[in-house]
Amino acid sequence: MIHTKMLAATAMLALIAGGAQARELTFGMQDNEVSNVFKGAQAFGEKLEELSGGELTVNLFPSGTLGDFKAMVAQLQAGELDMVITGYPDMSYVIPELKLVGAPYVVDDFAHLEEIVDGPWGQEMDAKFAEQGVEMLDLWYYGTRQTTANKPIESIDDMKGLRMRTPNVPFLIAYAENVGATPAPVAFQEVYLALQTNQVDAQENPLPTIDAMKFYEVQDHVAMTNHFVASAAILMSNGTWESLSEEEQGWVREAIEAGGEVSDEMTVKAEEDLIATFEERGLTITRPDLAPFREAMQPYYDELEAEFGAGAIAEVRGE
Repeated sequence: MIHTKMLAATAMLALIAGGAQARELTFGMQDNEVSNVFKGAQAFGEKLEELSGGELTVNLFPSGTLGDFKAMVAQLQAGELDMVITGYPDMSYVIPELKLVGAPYVVDDFAHLEEIVDGPWGQEMDAKFAEQGVEMLDLWYYGTRQTTANKPIESIDDMKGLRMRTPNVPFLIAYAENVGATPAPVAFQEVYLALQTNQVDAQENPLPTIDAMKFYEVQDHVAMTNHFVASAAILMSNGTWESLSEEEQGWVREAIEAGGEVSDEMTVKAEEDLIATFEERGLTITRPDLAPFREAMQPYYDELEAEFGAGAIAEVRGE
């Protein structure tokens, strides 16, 4: 396989250049070079090289160079790749229980998500990651998804009848359906045109994505629905993790936390700044009462608890 040869060649060059003691970790991601998580990964690599005195370095493979996140996780499990960044609930395809933390409004904000991941339920998930040959190292903030529309959304009543573009993700489709909108499947690259031509009336994404894709040019209203807190799980192959000494593992954890601080601070600042930027551009920012939105998700919660057991949602939330 091409990616295997690439990684093997990279490791060999590192060994020749740095001597037998040097080791280069390979780190794959779908995010591109301008993303906050990529910049965080760069900071991780710099900090790790500093802490280890050059013993451990990192080679980044951004923009899906090694395939999509499922392909990279498979490489991780096979020992062909050392590290990968992927959405935490995205791993529900191998750990079904992660659907629970992806359900809209189960997580209040990123601080709450960190508490969940550090708490008893999160520790159970860590064990399930380990069963999959994966070490969960850290969680970084991707952003909180909000809703844009061609009319102001002052309350849940304003959601009724909206044709809302959502990705083909069950919990985001459930968000649209349960708040009264009609989910519409549109490829991400085609969302701008679909909004411009009124093929759809609304869409949902984090504020930085709304800005980057210029959706504000074809939607006048942003509702702070806060329905999903997106996160980046930093994963390492169990084989790689176990091959590191206790001291090296300490360097990796310290460096990962440093990289996470860089990424998180950039994302939080971008979200704060964009609210003012959108208002300056003439967009209407609304903050509807979210209690009815949460209550509307109950049928979806019931579906999940039928699969994972009564009280599963409360257990995730730490209630």
